[in-house]
Formats: sequence, C-alpha cells, structure tokens
Amino acid sequence: MSKILYLKANPKPEGASRTFRISDSFIKSYKEIHAEDEIITLDLYKEGIRMLTSEDIDTVFGPKTEESNSHPILKYAYQFAQADKYIIAEPMWNLSIPAILKAYIDYICVTGITFKYTEQGPVGLCQGKKAIHITSRGGSYSDGPGAAYEMGDRYLRTVFGFLGIQDFTTITADALDVIGNDVETIITNAIKEAEVKAKSF
Repeated sequence: MSKILYLKANPKPEGASRTFRISDSFIKSYKEIHAEDEIITLDLYKEGIRMLTSEDIDTVFGPKTEESNSHPILKYAYQFAQADKYIIAEPMWNLSIPAILKAYIDYICVTGITFKYTEQGPVGLCQGKKAIHITSRGGSYSDGPGAAYEMGDRYLRTVFGFLGIQDFTTITADALDVIGNDVETIITNAIKEAEVKAKSF
C-alpha cells in the first residue's frame, strides 16, 4: 500500500477551479486502480500555510528532537518524507506558482528530514518516489516562445529533484484564456490525459 500526498494550491471555491477539475479526475481514476492506497489531501489555503518567521527559520535549520514530528511547521516536512507519491495541483500565477505553494515548499525543505548536507554537497532523502504536477495556464507556455517564461513547473521539478524525486510528470491545460480557444475541449483533453496517467502512477 502506498501513501499519496495530494497538494492543492488554489483559493477558489469548490467547483470553480479548472485545475482541480483535472486533478480531482486524476484522483478518481487513481482510486479505481489503487483502492488500497491512502490518499492524504492537503489544501494549503484551508491549512492556513503562512510565510516563515525568523523563529520558524531557526526551527527549520535547528536540531530535531522526538517532539519535532508534532511541531506546527516541521510536521509538514515529516508528512512529506513519509509519503510515497505526490500530486501537486495549482494554476500558473504570474508565470510561476501561487505564493502559498512556495511557502509550503519552505516548510518541507528541511535538513535532516527531506535532505541532508554531505561532503559532496546536498543529498535528497526522498529517493525512489514519484510526483505528478497538474496545472492550468491562461496562455501557451508548454512550447514555443512562451516556454521561456514558464517558471512554475520548472521550479517544482527542480525542487523535487533536489529532494531526490526524479520521477516527475506534468499535465497541463494551456491557453485557457486565449480569446477564441475552446476552453472545455482543452480541459476535457487534459482530464483524459490525467485519467490515463493515473493508471500507471
């Protein structure tokens, strides 16, 4: 049995997020194939993830004890380290990811929990795991001139690789706000792709 961490980063109300239409379809298909797996949904806005304070930073970089597992900040890094697979669902905001997701990443990149420093440099402690990133974008950023401006998927792929997660897949619904595009067809195609990829995830 695998433990899945489903990370959601969009403040829109239930049913209003185009990103979540795709990611929730992925989850539904995944459950049909892997009914025995545990899926933990972490809605970052409902969690109230905030920016780290100077005190929090001292905790993140300080020594870890038996009580660290229940610390209000460190608990997220332990939860992340204990998962086997990750699903990240977020819309592109200003060429990158929502700030709350970046704040969460600051919570989980913790020395001694998700990575460590060695004489050869930093080493990720989440080896052998896999992630899938599901995102929607207003413009075209997967290829062509717009690809150079895409910072969100590139950043997440880099950070997850830093933590040792090299198996990283992306599903995108691009150009949703381009005038004249058939938005429903774009989303439907992304949902179909998600349903197929869920079977082998």
